[in-house]
Amino acid sequence: MSTAASTAPNAIPLRQDAGVIGLVGLAHMVSHFSQLLLAPLFPWLKDALNASYTELGFLMTVFFVVSCAVQTLSGFLVDRYGPRPILFAGLGLLALAAFGFAISPNYWAMAFFSIVAGVGNGVFHPVDYTLLNRKVSAPRLGHAYSFHGITGSLGWALAPALLVPLAITFSWRIALAAAGTFALAVLLVLWFQRDKLTLAPTLHATPAAKAAERGFEFLRIPAVWMCFAFFFVYAVVLSIIQAFAPEAARHLHQVPVALAAMCLTVYMICSAGGMVLGGFLASDPARCEKVVGAGFGVAALIALAIGFAAVPALLVPALFGLMGFASGIAGPSRDLLVKKSTPENATGRVYGVVYSGLDIGQALAPLVFGALMDQRNYQGVWLGLVIMQAVLITSAFNVRRVRRTVLAPA
Repeated sequence: MSTAASTAPNAIPLRQDAGVIGLVGLAHMVSHFSQLLLAPLFPWLKDALNASYTELGFLMTVFFVVSCAVQTLSGFLVDRYGPRPILFAGLGLLALAAFGFAISPNYWAMAFFSIVAGVGNGVFHPVDYTLLNRKVSAPRLGHAYSFHGITGSLGWALAPALLVPLAITFSWRIALAAAGTFALAVLLVLWFQRDKLTLAPTLHATPAAKAAERGFEFLRIPAVWMCFAFFFVYAVVLSIIQAFAPEAARHLHQVPVALAAMCLTVYMICSAGGMVLGGFLASDPARCEKVVGAGFGVAALIALAIGFAAVPALLVPALFGLMGFASGIAGPSRDLLVKKSTPENATGRVYGVVYSGLDIGQALAPLVFGALMDQRNYQGVWLGLVIMQAVLITSAFNVRRVRRTVLAPA
């Protein structure tokens, strides 16, 4: 075997790859956990703050608008200063925001700490994907994306599973203080393992990579903007499911409150299970668009059934689980869409811009679908979800079409 082969990326020890993947995944779990600090507590916050669903949805809008702006900026900071200090700052701000929520005396204080939380949340995708793409060997990258998605789903699942019981048993303030403690504990774990998150500089860049280093050159790549559009629609789908779908299903099918509260946790746990399978399917990048289309196609059919069929109340959480599993299968292939459109040495910036589509979608969706909830148009919520899932499938294939057009010889 040649010297070049012996130093190839697939020669990186499994333990080294696993350490990076595990630490990045743990941080990603906190990011997703923090995105759902408020939504599961809406029943308590509605009374405590004397606010409507639309007003509570606006807190999420503030969070994601700020996160969007910070995410784009943090991509440049990650490329310039490295991901580790940016990651630690983000985790610290999320912990601070959770404690701030817990002591907030009124709605406007909650809005202020939504800004703080948005700043903290905005760093994670540029940091995470820079670390994974630069430190994990290529043969394990699909599984790295899978684990990254799994930890995100588990973070979303953990939020209602932890916060709702604490709010019921103690109060919503105690629940949010516990969330801050969790974020702080993860920050300490990563601090003690910080050597594993050090990123060596790239010594030999290709001409294309050097061109990408010139500030905003990467913005001229059409596939980057198609990926942005894809993640915008994906975020709308997520926002509907996280904030409004369980409550809308409860009213449509007379689901008991305790059972409805389980729907999101079941969805996220099953989504994590789907990502395990999705990690193997992502081992062949050529089929990533087909996997995304199939996964979200099945999820759309299930959403259509929940919204418009006569579904027994006890079956609703199971259907949420099936919808989550189908969506989860598409997760790792979804991330490969961006990887295949990213030039070298611009990872942070590309992921910062592309994943800002997530924040914009999650900022706008609560305003529209919160209004539908206030109007008690519960079927409209589910119809909107189905339409957005269909648009998502079309967007995935448009990414491939644009990328092939750019790569085709003149």
